[in-house]
Amino acid sequence: MLNLDFSERVVIETANQEWVKSPAPGVWRKALAREDAERGHATSIVRYEPGAKFDRHEHPLGEEIFVLEGIFSDEFGDAGPGTYLRNPPGSGHAPYSVEGCVLFVKLHQFSPRDTAQVRIDTNREQWLRGQGGLQVMPLHSFENENVALVKWPAGEVFQLHRHMGGEEILVLSGEFKDEHGGYPRHTWMRSPHMSAHHPFVEEPTVIWVKTGHLIS
Repeated sequence: MLNLDFSERVVIETANQEWVKSPAPGVWRKALAREDAERGHATSIVRYEPGAKFDRHEHPLGEEIFVLEGIFSDEFGDAGPGTYLRNPPGSGHAPYSVEGCVLFVKLHQFSPRDTAQVRIDTNREQWLRGQGGLQVMPLHSFENENVALVKWPAGEVFQLHRHMGGEEILVLSGEFKDEHGGYPRHTWMRSPHMSAHHPFVEEPTVIWVKTGHLIS
């Protein structure tokens, strides 16, 4: 069991973590939250060496992926950097990478009713205007859960706000900040239900963010 108390705030600079071998040759992981070694709830950074592959496997409660580097592939096609994927409960595939890739992966965390198959190349999608100078790219919404990219211009300051249902962030570029500290590229943060902070940036920054999914 790793970081499964959703009432606690968690911050991990994943660049400082060591890679750990997975059961598949050439596939390495950095665990962020995990229920069991090879099953159940898991959030990880995953690296495929060139030519690495996983045997076909099922997703009992779904799989969510954001491609950070390289090309991730399966029998449904290739996904380059910036691709957001959701494989619904009961789906399965045999993933691999010809040239290698790095992924942000969340397993076994969907509602059984959330059956949408999602594949979005965020490099091709339009940004929408958000609050202040922010730009937002919605990726998925189901019941209380909302997933999006948020682009922050240099010097942007957001109002103090509270996280109804919690908030989870992966910093994709730049450095995200709040009153608790600074969070460089590929830092992962999870803030509990009804927590609050006052975020800002000094340089252009893009984050992946999920809200509303941590109500126990």
